[in-house]
Amino acid sequence: MNKIILASASPRRRELLQQIGMEFEVIPAVGEEKLPAGSGKFGEKGPAPWEIVEVLSAQKAGEIFMRFPEEKEKSTLVIGADTVVALEGEVMGKPKNRQEAVSMLSRLAGKSHQVYTGVTLMLGEGKDRPPRAVTFHEKTDVFMYPMSGEEISAYVDTGEPMDKAGAYGIQGRCAAFIREIHGDYNNVVGLPVSRLYQEMKRMRKA
Repeated sequence: MNKIILASASPRRRELLQQIGMEFEVIPAVGEEKLPAGSGKFGEKGPAPWEIVEVLSAQKAGEIFMRFPEEKEKSTLVIGADTVVALEGEVMGKPKNRQEAVSMLSRLAGKSHQVYTGVTLMLGEGKDRPPRAVTFHEKTDVFMYPMSGEEISAYVDTGEPMDKAGAYGIQGRCAAFIREIHGDYNNVVGLPVSRLYQEMKRMRKA
């Protein structure tokens, strides 16, 4: 792998890759996300959460090779990722406005929910060959303490929830309301870097 590209503008994902000593470039995917068939808006039933994040992560990684086809010739690895929160089977992405952020947090408070991150690794293997791809997902169970209306309102007013799936950041001020987690903490932040690293090793050996 001569070069690694992170197809995400997320500062959390960038920090996680830096944390494990990875050298990479950032080229965010900018194309419109095409959700799997049956995907609805916030609060509506649809495909399984893991299906959504896997499909979207693959779209993001694939977009980079479509925009920069020359990377196929350079043994370039592209990392695409997507994260959602799921409560009782309903998927929550990033809130579109303050009202939606308050609604999401009101529903999550005092309950357990799941965080899914889908990751796609695409490795260019030559101009006339399609990239080799591996897609996977990780799930983490998160248990939150109850939050009063005043606590929710004050947290939303910080602006922290607005660019995060489920309207909260476990690594930020919402840490005060996290009772426990079962699974990979970094997966909740936005990228399961330990699983990603193991998958990269397998790709090198293949």
